[in-house]
Formats: sequence, structure tokens, C-alpha cells
Amino acid sequence: MKAKPITVSAYINAEKSKVWEYYTSPEHIVNWNFADPSWHCPEAKNDLQIGGIYFARMEARDGSFGFDFEAVYTEMNPGTSFTYEFGGRICKVDLAATENGTQITVIFDPEDQNPIEMQEQGWQAILNNFKQFTERN
Repeated sequence: MKAKPITVSAYINAEKSKVWEYYTSPEHIVNWNFADPSWHCPEAKNDLQIGGIYFARMEARDGSFGFDFEAVYTEMNPGTSFTYEFGGRICKVDLAATENGTQITVIFDPEDQNPIEMQEQGWQAILNNFKQFTERN
């Protein structure tokens, strides 16, 4: 049985256009796309169009482990939302302007190798890194 999608979100104290830029631009992605300080994202590429590829290299800073995350965009609403498919799973990212900033919501299909709670915590930690990076810069 397929598990229900997981939702993580964060309020970013920044305009929606900045949130979009920082979330989708490779030069910014490499600064926030990791769940823990012992990891990093040394490389990112992003072709923001339907059929375009999103690529991020994720590595432990000590070099002990790493993997490539690659996805294909299936929906694109520039500045507002996108959906991509990766490994038979789907992820949707939605940005909504609020009175004083932007709400970002990420809904993704879990994988079946790790506990749901661990996946939710990991993706939320990445989103929290994104929030901190975006609000600091």
C-alpha cells in the first residue's frame, strides 16, 4: 500500500519573488539544500521548465557518503509552484504570498526505505535551512 504524501512547510520573512529565486537558483541551492551541518550540496543544476531536469549532489562533508538527487519537472507555474517526479515519486512545491512574507509548502511522496517520521524531519530540516539562508541574505 502506498503511503500518503508528507507535507512540510515554513513561513519565510521575504517577498515571494525572492523566495522563488533562492529556492530555484543553483547558486543559492548549494547554500541551503542539506538537513544537517555535517552534509552539504556541492553542486546543483536546474532547468525550470516542463521536462527540465533538477539535479543536486548531496554529500557528507567528511566524504563518507553521497548521492545524486535528480528529478524531472512535470508542472511549472513560474514564481508560484512546480511539480517534479523523481524515482517514481512526486513532489509539489507551492509558494503563497502572505501579509508579511511567503508561505512555502512542500508535499512529497515518501520512499519505503526509511520511517515516515525520519523523512518528514529531514525534509523539514532542509526547509528550515532554506528559511534561515533566505532571511539572512
